[in-house]
This record gives sequence, C-alpha cells and structure tokens, in this order.
Amino acid sequence: MDYWPIALSVMIGLILSLMGIGVPVAFAFFATNIVCLYLFMGGPVGVTQMVSNFGDAVSMYALTPLPLFLVMGSLFFRSGLGDGVLRAIDLCIGNLRARLSYLVVLGGAVFAALSGSSLANTGMMGASMVPEMLKRGYKPHMVYGPVLGAGGLAVIIPPSSLAVLIGSLAQIDVGALLLAGLVPGLVLVAFYIALIRTQTTLDAEAAPQYTAPSATLRQKFAAILANVVPMGVIIFLVVGTIILGIASATESAALGCFGVIGLLFAYRRFSWEVIWTSLNDAMKVSGMTFLIITASTTFAQILAFSGASNGMIQWLIAFNWTPYAMLTVMIVIILILGMFMDQLSMMLITLPIFMPISHSLGFDQVWFGLILLLSYEVGFTTPPFGLLLFVMLGVAPKGTKLGTLAWAALPYILCTLILLALIVMFPSIALFLPKLMRV
Repeated sequence: MDYWPIALSVMIGLILSLMGIGVPVAFAFFATNIVCLYLFMGGPVGVTQMVSNFGDAVSMYALTPLPLFLVMGSLFFRSGLGDGVLRAIDLCIGNLRARLSYLVVLGGAVFAALSGSSLANTGMMGASMVPEMLKRGYKPHMVYGPVLGAGGLAVIIPPSSLAVLIGSLAQIDVGALLLAGLVPGLVLVAFYIALIRTQTTLDAEAAPQYTAPSATLRQKFAAILANVVPMGVIIFLVVGTIILGIASATESAALGCFGVIGLLFAYRRFSWEVIWTSLNDAMKVSGMTFLIITASTTFAQILAFSGASNGMIQWLIAFNWTPYAMLTVMIVIILILGMFMDQLSMMLITLPIFMPISHSLGFDQVWFGLILLLSYEVGFTTPPFGLLLFVMLGVAPKGTKLGTLAWAALPYILCTLILLALIVMFPSIALFLPKLMRV
C-alpha cells in the first residue's frame, strides 16, 4: 500500500491550517517540519538533520544577490531619487489623455528595474500618484489598475528578488532567469499601454484630459539626461554586465549598489541615515527570507523521504497527459493557490513537487522558472489575499473597497495571462537573452 497520499495530506494540511490561524510562514513550516520529522524520519535524528541543514541552506552563493538587490532598491526609494525620474517621464508624455496612467506604467517599469520589489513599487507609485489621479477626476479603474499592474512588473523585470529566490531554491541559473524576464517584462509594459489606450477610447470620461505644462524638445531632453539616463547606468550595471558576461548575478548586484551610492553623492542625497535605514530594511527582509529558506529545505527533504514527491509525480504521469497539459495543470494550481496565500508560501509548497515534474517532462528550466514567476505574479493581485491589493488599500482613500481594486486589476491580470500563453507557445520570447549570454 502506498502511504504517500497520507504523508502529502498531513504536510500540506498542517501548513495550511497553521497559516490559516495566523502563524507566520516561517514558523508554520518549522512546526510542520518538526511534526513530520517525528512521523517520517525517526524523530530526534530527523531534528538533528534539520538543524545541520541550516548552514547549507543559507550559504548558497546563488542567494547572495538577494540582500544586495534589497539594499539597492531601498537606497533608491529612501533617498528620493525616484521623484526626478517621475518628473522627467511626466514632462515627456505631454498632453495625452490618461497621461497619469501612462506615467504610472512607464515609471513603474523604470522603478521595477531599480528596486526588484513589487511591494515597494506598488507602495511608492500608489502613495505618489493615486491622490493626484483622483483629484483630476480619473475613474477608479484608471487609477488603481495601472498602479497594481506596474507594481507586479518587479516580479519579472530584473533585478527581481523573487527570481533570485526561485533560482536559488530550484537550482536554476539565477543570471539566466533574471535575463529571461527582461523581454517579457517590456512586452507586458506594451500590453498595459495598449490596454490604457483601449480603455480611454471606449470611455473618454474615464480619464478627463487637462492641459499639462508644455515643454520644448530641449527641455525634455535635458530632463531625461539629468534624471533618467543616470538610472539607465544602474540598469546597465545590473543587467548589461550579465548579458555581456562581465559579471555574475552576485557581482552585478554589488555593482548596482555601488552605482546607486555614486548617484547619491552626485545628486547630493547621501546621508548616513539613508544608508542605515536601507541596510536595516534589507536586513529585516533577508533575515525572514533566509529563515523561510532553511525551513523549506527540510520540507523538501521530508517530501522526498516520505515518498510524497515521487508518489505525486508518478500519479500525475499515470494520466498520460501531454507535457503542455501537465504544465497547464501546474499553472492552474498556482492560480488557485494565489487566491489564498502569498507568493513565498506558494513557492515553498509547489517547488518541491513541480520542479521534479518539470525535469521529468524535459522542460527548459529557465523557461519553466519564468512561467512560474508569471503565475506567481498573478497571485499578487487576485482576491481575497493578493498582497498588492492590501498595499493599495493602505495608500488608497479611506472607504476604498477590496472589490474595487480587484475589478481594476482584472484587465491587467488578463494581460499577464496572455503573455504567459505567448511564452508557452513561443519560448524564444523568454530564452533569447539567456541564450545570447551563453554564446
């Protein structure tokens, strides 16, 4: 008799129950691990093995970019460097209808390439743009939709903290995975711009037009040169050096940090308070993330030792589904989980099961990793527990309802799903740059 369904049910059931009563993700995984170590791996011996795993789990070289990207993004936001970028893009957009919606999407794309954090991206764009857009008479879906869509761009546009985490946990080349998200991220920006254009064409009153300050071509060029081009240097240090083979993901993250500090001096925004606050931000997030990684490593080992991973794989393969049908099933599972839990929790539960399946089906691991990233991105904005929805609620006027935000985000979710389908049908969209790096 196969016991793997019992083992899998116990492990997943314990985690979901603990998170359901409000236990933090890391502690939910640790508690589940300890119970299951006694059930499946000999008790004290298993606990000793778990403790010995801690050092190995967090000492992976591939994890090094994570705290560095967090420091880089925090320095950028805490210093106020983003204000100049927004002003320069705003000056260049001119008198387009829904100009502030376009500004949110374009500014969000730039900030995604400088922060790597969807939560920070959404919080900054929401706090700075939502009041002005509402004051100008924009309808809610033209206000909240672009902010939520632009916030999610940081999941796939490098440097993505989530991509670094997936690459580290799933043993995927982090540099290749970061590069794989660049072209799809730009395609998604184009989809968002087309969506805003379509919405304003169908309903001109959704974003009332008003006279914006005009600027000469010379003034626009000067604003871009002073505020956006220097940020482009940071993007080159992070992404360009990986493409050219000059630096690894870790080295490019360090270069990005040095580049932002150089900009702080150049714009006279350097202060030890900004440095200390940024390091403190990165320390908090990194500490919790590494704690979760140590728990997830043991969780994956228990899944393998109890036979749950192999049993699930063999059970799914027995259906004789085609590889793409199996891929669809995995995506649907993530989309459903995204309605009820955060991305990190989904990742830790699904990766130990999905990665062996992807290996058995012969999927390109970078391509599959990007598909997972896009699927997790959708979960950021799906109710009732989408994290970006709650960040948006925090900066929206009092009385704003979750349903209003969810409806505003729906067209942007559909754009992401369309992109997901395109990457499945045309893998070169994701693999063009990684292959260029290997040449």
